[in-house]
Amino acid sequence: MQLIQINLQQHMGGGELYTAATAHAAAELGLAAKLVCHADAPFWGSLLNPSIERVAVRDAGEIPALLGDQAAWVLNQAPFPDEVARQLAPRHLLTSMAHMPMYQRSARPFLPYRMVFPVSGYVRAGLQAANIPVWREALYGIPDLRPRSAALRPVERESEYDWDRRKFRDRLFGFFEPLQLALRPRQPYVRRPGLVLGVVSRLTPIKQFPQLFAALAPVLARHPEVQLDIFGSGGYASVRDLRRALAPVAAQVRFWGQQSDVRSLYESIDYLVAGLPEKEALGLNVLEAQAAGTKVLAMAAPPFNETIVDGVTGYLYADPRLDQGRDFERVLLGLRGDGQDRVDEARARAHLDNFSFAAFTRRLGGVAEWARNELETA
Repeated sequence: MQLIQINLQQHMGGGELYTAATAHAAAELGLAAKLVCHADAPFWGSLLNPSIERVAVRDAGEIPALLGDQAAWVLNQAPFPDEVARQLAPRHLLTSMAHMPMYQRSARPFLPYRMVFPVSGYVRAGLQAANIPVWREALYGIPDLRPRSAALRPVERESEYDWDRRKFRDRLFGFFEPLQLALRPRQPYVRRPGLVLGVVSRLTPIKQFPQLFAALAPVLARHPEVQLDIFGSGGYASVRDLRRALAPVAAQVRFWGQQSDVRSLYESIDYLVAGLPEKEALGLNVLEAQAAGTKVLAMAAPPFNETIVDGVTGYLYADPRLDQGRDFERVLLGLRGDGQDRVDEARARAHLDNFSFAAFTRRLGGVAEWARNELETA
């Protein structure tokens, strides 16, 4: 049986790492794995094993003709045009991964799909409430600490912006920024003294970092020994809003842009700071940090109470928007810098094993068995 995944994203994020993990797990199960991707997505070569077939398209409208009429198991991994999904549904076993919770979202895009596979229990609960056909368990995911590009570069300051070439403002700024960067001296990463918190993430709206740090900045201001290093990039508005939220503690904050050597990032900080939970489906960076031995600071809410063991692989705190950051400050006062508080692998083993490649492959195996039965009885 063949698994045909579709992911037309042109920027690499957690969903693209998840797509690669799914392809590799499918191959491990003996399935023929194929990915339909966008022709302008350059990162798949560094994420996928050479054995995974890739077919590039420029528009989703090309896919129905590409797949033909022979029934196949199709798994969509990213936002997809509804009209194309409706063309595929009668011919194929059309399924989808759900990478986003239903919080402030419509379930309508999932209506054409025979089955939807959630990446967390939090996502599954929302799909169930919306009466969407949802798989019996969360598939979760696996941490991927491989370099994000073929050319591994040392950590030094890069642009914190992802320019949207569809917008005139971004095209203008995106034209001048490389000239500005060329004139700026190279700034290699050097850890500063004190307790170092880190953000390792794309700076997208779903992470809600501006809202989080608007609540946490007054606490950080009371603790000037705490440093915050931000490794990631985002759209102009996201970065602008985050800088505004962190303005009261600007001297404690450094932006480093997107980096390729993620393992070294987790090892260089004392704790990872996760974003707000409501729009977060799973948080692969949360899994990556724990796998690298770095504990995570996150709100005590789904999905983080699924992916973090409080006191073992991280520390959970109450919503700082409701208590003015008092519980976060309680946690902060108990933290230790200079790498003294790492994840104890022995204590965390059962938890970390739940997010291993073997566990993910086993869960995907149950899905593949269902898909095979569906195709045979169609």
